[in-house]
Amino acid sequence: MIYDVVIIGGGPGGYTAALYCVRAGLSALLLEKLSPGGQMAVTSVIDNYPGFENGIDGFDLGQKMKACADRFGAKTLLAQVFSVDLKSDIKKIESSEGVFEAKTVVIATGASPRKLGLKEEDSLAGRGIAYCATCDGMFFKNKTVAVIGGGNSAVEDALYLSNICKKVYLIHRRNELRAASVYGSALEKAERIEIVWNAVVKKVLHENVVTGITVEDTVSGKLSDIACDGVFVAVGRIPNTELVKDVLKTDASGYIIADETTRTDIPGVFAVGDVRTKPLRQIVNACADGACASKFIEEYIRTGNI
Repeated sequence: MIYDVVIIGGGPGGYTAALYCVRAGLSALLLEKLSPGGQMAVTSVIDNYPGFENGIDGFDLGQKMKACADRFGAKTLLAQVFSVDLKSDIKKIESSEGVFEAKTVVIATGASPRKLGLKEEDSLAGRGIAYCATCDGMFFKNKTVAVIGGGNSAVEDALYLSNICKKVYLIHRRNELRAASVYGSALEKAERIEIVWNAVVKKVLHENVVTGITVEDTVSGKLSDIACDGVFVAVGRIPNTELVKDVLKTDASGYIIADETTRTDIPGVFAVGDVRTKPLRQIVNACADGACASKFIEEYIRTGNI
């Protein structure tokens, strides 16, 4: 069977693309290596996705998105994709569940937060360690947090959190920020932000949840503890593009180059969600990508490009 579309990745962008495509009468196969929802599925409470006034568990939201697509005939397989042939008119996807052919392909493989590499990091995720200020900031309302990093994302997170938290430590390994100079005046006005220069995190202090961090001065080597209730890691993200990095055009950070149409440089191939170039990576605009992709997939197929 040749599918109208094969979607690689079962996050919100992938499942929205599947839903919209099958409702348009297209056959759709979605390949997800772990579970519906992707990275969203490991988030305990999602408070900023419209329609759930009391928030919703990320795993549950992923299951609901799958159920919506299932209802109209989308097919999901739990499979690891090994390779893709995207340049032919009929695309081929080799996976642990076999080889599949499609007229179009959607890359929805997402991006992963870059971690600090500390041994406590994974076990404390969701118990004080977070990677998204706009997702998890409200859990730390009127509390003290530390933001780790010195680039635009770290400063943006610190400024955002300063409107919610009583105190924000911005921990940076150098004596000047890598962030754009435009943030300078905003930081100066932010009374709740304290920048800790020349410091690297050596340890996360915790009981059942995070209670603080131990930092090392990169100049003197001195260790000191900073009490805090949460740690926001903002040292970058890694796009999951290993599968297509030598096939599709990517930007300097490795994200697939695709504009608001979600079309890539190869006809019939689309990129949605966190894996593509964009200014904001949230569930809601990943869903928007999926819906938008379906329009151009349908146009591509219906107008005889395949």
